[in-house]
Amino acid sequence: MSTLSTPAGAPPAKRRTPVRPARVLLHVFLAGTALAWLAPLLWAVFSALRPYSETSTKGYVSWPDTLSLDNFTHAFEQSDMLHYFGNTLLIAVPAVLLTLFLSSMVAFYVSRFDFRLNLALLLVFTAGNLLPQQVIITPLYRMYLLTDLPGITASGKLYDSALGLVLIHVAFQSGFCAFVLSNYMRSLPHELTEAALVDGASAWRLYWQITLPLCKPAMAALATLLSIWIYNDFFWALVLISTGDNMPITSALNNLSGQYFTDPNLVAAGALLTAIPTLIVYFLLQRQFVSGLTLGSAKG
Repeated sequence: MSTLSTPAGAPPAKRRTPVRPARVLLHVFLAGTALAWLAPLLWAVFSALRPYSETSTKGYVSWPDTLSLDNFTHAFEQSDMLHYFGNTLLIAVPAVLLTLFLSSMVAFYVSRFDFRLNLALLLVFTAGNLLPQQVIITPLYRMYLLTDLPGITASGKLYDSALGLVLIHVAFQSGFCAFVLSNYMRSLPHELTEAALVDGASAWRLYWQITLPLCKPAMAALATLLSIWIYNDFFWALVLISTGDNMPITSALNNLSGQYFTDPNLVAAGALLTAIPTLIVYFLLQRQFVSGLTLGSAKG
């Protein structure tokens, strides 16, 4: 009885792994979940490309006769988006920078120095994120109305000002950032700070020149999250801003809705336009974002 043998020097034949039903079901489930997640976005794009006259006649579940970018052009011009984009940048950029700066200082103190109340101090900062925004809005609203800032804000008060939104975002986001950065800093070797202390480095130099540069991946990941969260905020701007010209981009969509008529296709186009800056921020910081989420788990 003869057997087939592999020629000398030839690579061994690869064996095909059997297709398991569980793996097939897993891929089907993942594909269905991805489609379900993308369905609202794809539907918004489909609606934004169609004129309202067509969808009002044929319905939204119909084959389109014309697809154009007219709704995007009209939404950009009608809502004055450039002005509201500027308002959002005036709020988001200082809020992100201040949050990262202050929370990194707290994280450095509770993670690199040993004292009795370091864990309690971190819990106090983190507990602020557990409070629902709706619970404190009434006293916060009264406090903003009673806080006078003549010559600092256009309204003369903390209410109805970009400064008020910056401060509330910093207050609410600092706890989460301090918690994440403190865990990341704990994974850094203590020999670095101990050697710097022996050389006579001050606490500020330990923070600014030694610890903070090593936290760039975590800072980039938090900067991405903060930018998206603050940019998409609607609740605080709705309650703490009364002048329409001072509102951020999330409130610009109100300009696309009239008192007696609303064009859903135009609103969909405006919503897609407002999402572009968050996509740009994510793609620019995508590598740092992923490394910041995974690098800390491989240390310590």
